Amino acid sequence: MPVSYVLFDLGNVIVDWDPMHLYRRRFGDEAKARWFCDTICTMDWHKAHDAGVSMDETIPALVEQHPEHADHIRAWRDEWMGMFAGYEPGVPALMARLEERRVPLYGLSNVSHEVMDDIAEAFPLVKVLRDLVVSGAEGVIKPDPAIFEIALDRMGRPDPGEVLFIDDRRDNAEAAEGLGFQTHHFQGAPGLEASLKRHDLL
Repeated sequence: MPVSYVLFDLGNVIVDWDPMHLYRRRFGDEAKARWFCDTICTMDWHKAHDAGVSMDETIPALVEQHPEHADHIRAWRDEWMGMFAGYEPGVPALMARLEERRVPLYGLSNVSHEVMDDIAEAFPLVKVLRDLVVSGAEGVIKPDPAIFEIALDRMGRPDPGEVLFIDDRRDNAEAAEGLGFQTHHFQGAPGLEASLKRHDLL
């Protein structure tokens, strides 16, 4: 089945997001920053934000557990945009080429609804997407099949086989593939460009 739609993940596909960008600057030491991200503000802790839990709830609770790291923990929200290092190299140019060919572009991201306005303001390319499904607003995160169904609804219910889903996490791509989507495991713009060409999108 020919692919007619492209469904982008946001973090580490369109934009370069990594808490280490922020905490390297805060700690001034790679090992200390890595320890903090692996031990205190972990991805397991952050997953609640992607699922819709407010940082106003999670951050005070974590500060209570680790008061000695209170300033760094609060920075997760107060300095959120410091976790970004710009667009993923080469991806804006690919999106522009897809736009020129009038390929419908959509987004599906595990991200807190509380920070989406800030992200869209800092990265105007996000607004090129015809719609963006935000996990925090929906209360469900990838790789749960329910969020892919939400994305299909927002896209007007195409057959999943008509949609190329792009994600940097293999488990998310595999979940989409199991639902019938075409998928690409993102590892950089050159591989994505090749995939888009294979699907006759470029």
